[in-house]
Amino acid sequence: MYKQKLCLSTNSTFGIPESEQVRLFRKIGFEGFNVLWGYMMDDVVEACARVAREENMIFQSIHAPWNMCQAMWDESRQDEAREGIEQLKHCLDLCKKYGVPIMVCHVYVGFDEEYKANELGVKNYGEIIRHAEKLGIKIAFENTEGIVYLKAVLDSFKDSPAVGFCWDSGHEMCYNFSENLLAEYGDRLIATHINDNLGVKDFGGKITWHDDLHLLPFDGIADWDELTQRIADCGYGDILTFELNIKSKPNRHENDKYDNMPLEEYLSEAYARACRIAMMIQKKRK
Repeated sequence: MYKQKLCLSTNSTFGIPESEQVRLFRKIGFEGFNVLWGYMMDDVVEACARVAREENMIFQSIHAPWNMCQAMWDESRQDEAREGIEQLKHCLDLCKKYGVPIMVCHVYVGFDEEYKANELGVKNYGEIIRHAEKLGIKIAFENTEGIVYLKAVLDSFKDSPAVGFCWDSGHEMCYNFSENLLAEYGDRLIATHINDNLGVKDFGGKITWHDDLHLLPFDGIADWDELTQRIADCGYGDILTFELNIKSKPNRHENDKYDNMPLEEYLSEAYARACRIAMMIQKKRK
């Protein structure tokens, strides 16, 4: 889109290999992509990097695994934490190898267990951050459930050139009770995960993974006039990344209509919505 590059996350729900998704994203109109990396997926990253070169696409970021996030804060699970630290260091190494400037990282994951944000967790993430500094790669820490952990890391490493913020618009609504995190960390925004949902479904306010729908923008309850104003106020003018799901969560049906669409039709609609968001931001910039 004119004056704004648009990026889409690859997704297993799209039903074709990630490298083929990248080619299709380019065909639809997206300028960039990011990839979710997991154990034994180095070949996926390599294939996507190759297609990026062939298609002149921006490999915007690699999303790191989050399975060890809880262990980082738990004294009794430091063997798991060490495994997680090594995983994240390897992910950073992949970023360096393939010229990907950003690794997106969760700081905490989970709903039933809570660990207090503590010096142990900060120390563990500090080791990863130092590795990123050495490589010249930035880490975009993402808002998920448990924003006290996000704040502990961002505040502890506010002076690190390797540390920035990834704002997930949907997570803010369904995990963070719509707390305005851009007001606090918008000056450190280096990545976005833009998507929509219906907020917290449970009347008592219990948050669950099932509320994280990743709908197309304008298919949920997000106030996009207000959200795009907040993005514009941050002065963020880099790539806008959209993170979307075709498949519904268990016992939910909000995404079913996407699953019934041909993939190219769905992605074309995603691109149209992305352009609309980008134009709204552009009009609001000071």
